[in-house]
Amino acid sequence: MRNRKEDFEDDGRTIADMNVDGMPWYEPKRQDNAEKIELTSSEQRALIGSALKAALLVAAIFGLVYFLFILFCTHVWFA
Repeated sequence: MRNRKEDFEDDGRTIADMNVDGMPWYEPKRQDNAEKIELTSSEQRALIGSALKAALLVAAIFGLVYFLFILFCTHVWFA
């Protein structure tokens, strides 16, 4: 039989990050190496417009579902 402890080699991968906020050993991650993306004003407008369209689409879908539920209640369920 081979001893498993002798075969183990640490390859540096993290299986579960134990650095949890609130624990005594917590160390905030530093993001000094994060690249900052500079956007032109037209790119910023396009980004904001796309986010606004997505939010309005979600709101419209919720509104439609609410409207259909009210119609169902008034014409089928409580009729």
